[in-house]
Amino acid sequence: MLQSLRIRNLALLEEVELEFEGGFTAVTGETGAGKSILLGALSLLAGARADKTVIRQGAAACEVEAALFFADSRKLDAALAALDLPPCDDGVLILKRSLPRDKAPRISVNGSLATLTALQELGEQWIDFHGPGEPRRLLKEGCQRELLDLFAKNEAALEKYRTHFRAWRQLVDERERLLGAEKLSADQIDFLKVQLAKIDALELTEEAIAALERDFSRQQGAQEITQLASGLSHGLSGEDGLLGRLAALLREARQLESLDAASQPLADRLHSASVELGDLDAEFSSLAQSLNFDPEQAEALQTKMNAWLELKRKHGAKVETVIAARDEMRRRLELQGDVEGSLRKLEQEIADAGKAARKAAAELRATREKAAGSLEKAAGKVIAQLGFKKADFRVRLAALPELAPHGDCTVEFLFSPNVGEAPLPLNRIASSGELARVMLALKAVLAAIDDVPLLVFDEVDANVGGEIGRIVGEKMADIAAQHQVLCVTHLPQVAAQAQNHLVVTKDQSGDRAAVAIEPIHGNRKQRVGELARMLGDRSAKSALAHAEELLGK
Repeated sequence: MLQSLRIRNLALLEEVELEFEGGFTAVTGETGAGKSILLGALSLLAGARADKTVIRQGAAACEVEAALFFADSRKLDAALAALDLPPCDDGVLILKRSLPRDKAPRISVNGSLATLTALQELGEQWIDFHGPGEPRRLLKEGCQRELLDLFAKNEAALEKYRTHFRAWRQLVDERERLLGAEKLSADQIDFLKVQLAKIDALELTEEAIAALERDFSRQQGAQEITQLASGLSHGLSGEDGLLGRLAALLREARQLESLDAASQPLADRLHSASVELGDLDAEFSSLAQSLNFDPEQAEALQTKMNAWLELKRKHGAKVETVIAARDEMRRRLELQGDVEGSLRKLEQEIADAGKAARKAAAELRATREKAAGSLEKAAGKVIAQLGFKKADFRVRLAALPELAPHGDCTVEFLFSPNVGEAPLPLNRIASSGELARVMLALKAVLAAIDDVPLLVFDEVDANVGGEIGRIVGEKMADIAAQHQVLCVTHLPQVAAQAQNHLVVTKDQSGDRAAVAIEPIHGNRKQRVGELARMLGDRSAKSALAHAEELLGK
């Protein structure tokens, strides 16, 4: 849900901060007052492209910022993670977009810099526009198919098909790999075998290579290490060493203890130091002796290190890259075996997997066909209520020439507003008003299914009369029971049914025009006056009385 929106220096609007509630919000105002500014701000946050002409004259930059709340943000957080963006904090998504006049644009999501593409992908998660010039999700074939599947409750059937499709596709890809595999000569095969033997001679694990490099490094500095370790050991236990002197001191400390019992802890501490120094002496001595490599050990270590350095030069410095090269060489050798036999076996597996995938696709298509008829009836009923008495709405399924990730057919919504005219795809409907009402009808039917929280309607009441306007308002209210709805409207019958009401005004009394957006749903007198203006005259008693009647109690 959209919670708040801040706009600065966008078109004629200097600055406004708006708080939004759930449910149905109407946006009204005189023609040309600047209602499109509000929609423009939302479209900027949804990833719409914009040039710098939208910046208010005299301003250095325009800025738009919104906070959205999601009761369950798991799906959104997954999308954010895929975009390498921070998750929502307590379900709140923060979007900011700045368009400076003389600098590069800046976008941030939850405080982290983001790209326009990321903003567009996130926009599909939280907002759906219906109006001229806006990105309309329902015009996309993929979205229409998804909504039909949701209406049909096809989740299990779709997942079953996708499992079979992936299995079939992997086998087909394996066949292509086999067919494209290169034929190696005898010399090439021998060369690969030699290389594999060299790699297999080494224990290729991170731990083993680390130990090899450590031992080799110690061997290289063995003489200096031995000298230093021996010197330290001699300093501790040799003639006139620290341990001998400490023994004399310890005897004196015990003598002191016999004269003054309170000094026992001091003598004990000195004894502990003597024990610790004795341990250090033993470890230094052991280190000095351990580096006395015999010639055979030294040669074996040098051979292993040379082999590892050669592999690093050929295949990469990391163990994992050498392992990958080894696995690829093994694969190339394996392919030189019974390629024809492998292909015959693979063809049978492909045939079996394809049969299973086509069966699952047929089952999926059958559920879609059944649901298509039900959706046609449900949407057609609402469309008729919205003023299209002789309209024709259909859901067309068309077979695909081959299996696709979503099945074996396409889904397309068709519509004809007039009797005798063939229904056309929604994206070919000429009238934006007609299209908006079709979208409204579909949204009313699919409101419980579509999970996009904010729906924005513009010109939904174009060419609509009073009675139909009332029904449009009722449908908006119905949808708002499960979505947040924002509707720019010119009809008082629609605006009166909104729980929330924003008025856009333009002031041209000064040196330059200024647009303001103000919430009036908390002031009944202001709201009655705005509805009366929409009815024709905010001062006329009849208009005021009609506005009171529309608003009800």
